[in-house]
Amino acid sequence: MSTPPLAGGPEGPEALRPLLDTVLDALHHGAVTRSGPLPAGGPDAVAAHVRGAVGDVLPDTGTGADEALRTLIGTFAHGAADPAHPHCAAHLHTPPLALAAAADLAASALNPSLDSWDQAPAASVLEQLVTRALASETYPTAPRPDALVTTGGTESNQLALLLAREHHGPTLQTVCGANTHHSIRRAAWLLGLPEPVTVPAPGGTIDLTALAAVLTDLRGPLFVTATAGTTDTGSIDPLADIADLCDTHGATLHIDAAYGGPLLFSAARRHLLTGLDRARTVTLDLHKLGWQPVAAGLLAVSDTAQLAALGHTADYLNPDDDTHAGIPDLLGRSPRTTRRPDILKVAVTLRALGRTGLGTLVDRVCTTADHLADLIEKSPHLQLHQRPTLTTVLFRPTDATDHAVAATRRALLTQGHAVLGRARADGRLWLKATLLNPHTTPDDLAHLTALVEGSTTR
Repeated sequence: MSTPPLAGGPEGPEALRPLLDTVLDALHHGAVTRSGPLPAGGPDAVAAHVRGAVGDVLPDTGTGADEALRTLIGTFAHGAADPAHPHCAAHLHTPPLALAAAADLAASALNPSLDSWDQAPAASVLEQLVTRALASETYPTAPRPDALVTTGGTESNQLALLLAREHHGPTLQTVCGANTHHSIRRAAWLLGLPEPVTVPAPGGTIDLTALAAVLTDLRGPLFVTATAGTTDTGSIDPLADIADLCDTHGATLHIDAAYGGPLLFSAARRHLLTGLDRARTVTLDLHKLGWQPVAAGLLAVSDTAQLAALGHTADYLNPDDDTHAGIPDLLGRSPRTTRRPDILKVAVTLRALGRTGLGTLVDRVCTTADHLADLIEKSPHLQLHQRPTLTTVLFRPTDATDHAVAATRRALLTQGHAVLGRARADGRLWLKATLLNPHTTPDDLAHLTALVEGSTTR
């Protein structure tokens, strides 16, 4: 058997070209045979299909590149929950732009790792340029803003808390809303910090009166997390008011804008983030309202000096004499060592679409959410929780029990008709549509509501 070709080098593109045709054909075939947002039949049927297609995972004699790609990618695509389908709307799981996915292929083919400059010369410069540009969007008046590339909101939130702990010490007390992402509580646990104090969030946003009372009663260094785009309802906390309270009580403010951060690109909606730049750290996530393949997270800081605590030395990667000689030190840019150049797809997207193009996509999906809310309000068979702030719409069949709501969601999943999420608000269970597909049409939404109405058992 001949040695398989590599993806990089001058010969790499020609080796990839026929394989890409096979991959694209398999993706198409899988989507067509699935014919919906996810495969029908539920977990057992999907597992049986995959097992049957895969057979022996590690055969004695390989089947060859074409067959392996065709079989496994076709199976993978057939069994996928495809966020590009307009009825796949459960989670903050975006359909990636084709141009971003194409850029990601180049990153995989060249395979640089951003733990030392000699593994990623151009990638390290590109990352610096793009992260600083995005940090400047977040902190437009700060003299030295910066940002780190992360795997997503969970890592960004943990890094924010880590930086605050290193600044304030191990007695740092976290304060968060009942609407805060679970990763904040998990980060406090992982970092050995006190259990976070949770403030009520009636209606989906932090209660300012309750927050003021907590900040008045607590002693010692405080770390307050506000949210710009909650996971359950897409709500945005009163950021400027929370920043005022933090200033009054000397608390460090972190804002988790993993969902809502890209409103910065929208001239019509960026006012919803007023107060964002008053946070010491901000979580951003472009594999949500940025249409990037996973992963594309960021943690923005108001001053690059805040990142000094992440400095780390490994002699084989960033020896002091290399650093003194002018070779960039990359280990302080992440707690990870091996790290792929996720910034490339982001850079391509920013260049191709610009601020206006991205803002148009943000506005489009927000308008789509408003249209779904309109349809629900007009239906006598459906009940709307509240008008959407971002792209999340909570609704439920009128007069249905929580059991019936859950059963409706599972029925649509098992039938392969729709992927809807679930969220608890105001003491009841709701179906959740998170609309991130800019190609979704009014007809798609009408069909989705009809599916819910037709699947409900009261």
